[in-house]
Amino acid sequence: MNLLEDKVALITGGSRGIGEAIVRKFAAEGARIAFTYHSSSAKADAIVAELAAEGTEIKAYQSNAASFTEAEALVKQVLADFEKIDVLVNNAGITRDNLMLRMSEENWDQVIETNLKSVFNLTKHIMRPMLKKRSGSIINMSSVVGEFGNAGQANYAASKAGIFGFTKSIAKEVGSRNIRCNAIAPGFIATEMTDELDEKVRDAFLASIPLKRWGKPEEVANACVFLASDLSQYISGQTISVCGALNC
Repeated sequence: MNLLEDKVALITGGSRGIGEAIVRKFAAEGARIAFTYHSSSAKADAIVAELAAEGTEIKAYQSNAASFTEAEALVKQVLADFEKIDVLVNNAGITRDNLMLRMSEENWDQVIETNLKSVFNLTKHIMRPMLKKRSGSIINMSSVVGEFGNAGQANYAASKAGIFGFTKSIAKEVGSRNIRCNAIAPGFIATEMTDELDEKVRDAFLASIPLKRWGKPEEVANACVFLASDLSQYISGQTISVCGALNC
């Protein structure tokens, strides 16, 4: 359908899991793609080679989204390479789970910086070029855990809850310049991260999902395509939950 034809999208954390699914879906819809990775250069190179061979204009950048200065350099380089950025997907994220009694300050800081501060970093540096061209779509990856919490994930839940308020605030700040900002809140999605969970924990999570199955990364990516495309021109400051009715 080419819903994203001629749009340039910058996607953080695009070499695996949900991020990789977003990169692939955006490519299928005709976007020109810049995506970041933190350490998995071989995987990033393989994605670039595969999609470039299929005709997608795509480039991978090694960058730490949690770093303010690296985010600034990244945006400048993407603008130099692609001349514009129409869509920003703030997808970079990590978990460092533990009960609060055992959680270290380091684990708290790592999650907040990677999951929440990164959203500030990229949005801050992309704002001026989007304001200049008076258009843009910013998509922030949150989680249903940010809505209802989860034992052992206070750091993760706090980072994802912060994204909700950030998203609404940015939508109000820049709406008059035709820039939209929305969030997506995935539920339990089958990724490398969930594969590491204990089988009993996985079974308990599955039992709590009304649709009785894990979500697919591609289903989250479909929501991203909608919010990035012109189909959602009058949608801003909202959160779309992709969770199989988990948060109802």
